[in-house]
Amino acid sequence: MSHGCSCKKRVCHACTSDTIFLCYLFRHLENMPLNWINYWQRFKLLLHIEELQKRTEIEKLSQDSCYTLKVLLVSCIVLSCRFLSLHRAHQLSCLSLSVHSTTRVNFECRFLSCFKEGMRFHISFAINRMPLRNQHRAAELVYKCRLREVLFPTGQSAFELENNPEQRKAVEHIVAASAKPAPYLVFGPPGTGKTVTLVEAIKRIVKTRPSCNILACAPSNSATDNLCEKILQDKIAKPSVYRLYALSCSVTKIPEMIKSCCNLNQKTKRFEIPLKAELMSHKIMVTSLQTASRLVSKGIPSAHYSYLFVDEASYSAETECLIPLAGLLKPHKCQVVLAGDPKQLGPIISSMLAETHGLGVSMLERLMNIDLYKRHETYGFNNRFISKLLRNYRSHPAILKVPNELFYDGELQSYADTKTTSSFCRWEQLPRKGFPLIFHGVAGTNERDSNDPSVYNMAEVDVLKEYLKALVAHFHKKGVNKIEPNNIGIIVPYRKQVEKINKRTALIKLASIYSSQVGSVEQFQGKEFNVTLVSTVRSMTKLTAANQKFTLGFVDNERRFNVAMTRAQALLIVVGDPRVLKTDHNWNTFIHYCATNGCYRGITVSDAEEDHRASGNMQDES
Repeated sequence: MSHGCSCKKRVCHACTSDTIFLCYLFRHLENMPLNWINYWQRFKLLLHIEELQKRTEIEKLSQDSCYTLKVLLVSCIVLSCRFLSLHRAHQLSCLSLSVHSTTRVNFECRFLSCFKEGMRFHISFAINRMPLRNQHRAAELVYKCRLREVLFPTGQSAFELENNPEQRKAVEHIVAASAKPAPYLVFGPPGTGKTVTLVEAIKRIVKTRPSCNILACAPSNSATDNLCEKILQDKIAKPSVYRLYALSCSVTKIPEMIKSCCNLNQKTKRFEIPLKAELMSHKIMVTSLQTASRLVSKGIPSAHYSYLFVDEASYSAETECLIPLAGLLKPHKCQVVLAGDPKQLGPIISSMLAETHGLGVSMLERLMNIDLYKRHETYGFNNRFISKLLRNYRSHPAILKVPNELFYDGELQSYADTKTTSSFCRWEQLPRKGFPLIFHGVAGTNERDSNDPSVYNMAEVDVLKEYLKALVAHFHKKGVNKIEPNNIGIIVPYRKQVEKINKRTALIKLASIYSSQVGSVEQFQGKEFNVTLVSTVRSMTKLTAANQKFTLGFVDNERRFNVAMTRAQALLIVVGDPRVLKTDHNWNTFIHYCATNGCYRGITVSDAEEDHRASGNMQDES
């Protein structure tokens, strides 16, 4: 690129003066590994780079943007952007509006009085900087809060256990705070009960250490709600639990169990942030990582919490995980517990430059590469600082086999309920009875609409439709007329394929009241289904060695592969083009496993190659 910028065009998109300046600064750090000295400076630069990328992406929405607004309610419309300005098309005057939350925009009466159906507007969007500002503040506070032994633990300052130095179980070490001030890590592969382990530890703390205060967080509201609901199910912990929501959260999405113990004003039906004294009165505070910034802003003392839990820690950037730590943590007084799986999906980062240089690595993943948390060749993991959960309570052994061997050293043990996992072992559609796994080879083609870059594959959609028909019939035979959301999940890497599946299977959905959840791998992280169907979409009729890898697109990601393969309890069906998938090691291993165990159907790689040669010969003869 010009102006001396060393960034690739696909990262920067536009070579602004800000971008040049950041690239210049970053060249001084890119060859330096992250350490305590450069910690704040490095993450500050990465967050600025990420902000530039987000700003570039959101500004695209404002270019040549002339919209027709359809006002569904008297005083508001629903939008997905926090800040915007609104102008009448072909006029210079600006109609003002006030932002109520991240999803709802309230208009002034002046706008409503002149609004007419069909009126066109220019809309300028701007990013919500608050999440990034929270991360900036957290990164800056690490020195003031003296978090060196938390972020770069050596184990030398850890307290020795007097009564139980040989304890091995994660809950016992968490309650005993054996790792303090170093974080205690719970490495939980799919279906091994990471959240259940944290909740059990919280219950034990409440019962045995009633004077302690607990802060429990997760990256998303759904994960935080799930954690809160599991805590509330215990009678010991229930009276002490308080769920703190952000003011921008949707009131309609609050689980029924949580409504009576959160910051919802029952009269106004709006969220309110309580005073400091009330926030400190609750023994168990449950909130998202971002909303934990409210506790810092309210001035909660750093010694107030004795335990700080972060569930799904591998799904958040390190600077997000810092938000509750920097300002609320007193290292030698509080045990930090991070639970997650670095082999599953990591943080979602917009800037490829920032992701490449560390913003895409979670704190849990980075810590697991420190000697203190690494597996010893002879003794395994040091259970005083880390536990790897090994019992899988979700999947049939046949479904678990490949991801177990590829990502978890074959250590996972199947402890799932056999009544659930064997429920499809006699299904008439199985190529091999007793082995609830199918790979269906389809020689489809990639398609795109002229106005949309998203990819779809109608051949795979048709195959999925037939499997769905058979599944619905199977459920009906068993007397299940209403198929619940957790019965069937369809994982698809592309938005357009989701649309095509929903349209093609609409009649099936009507016939069964509820058919399935269809979405991306990211939407399925942390979830489980009785039956999972996977459409890989990517397909080509002719490939060359030079473009095979590119053709895989989103499918060429081992973490997405791992998540997709580990959602099913009783039946996994994968539909894809073996000619494309065989170029990836993980997919090739899975396809070979299916072929070896008699659960492969549809077109094979050799069939496709033979058809291609035959087609070429016919063209030569003609």
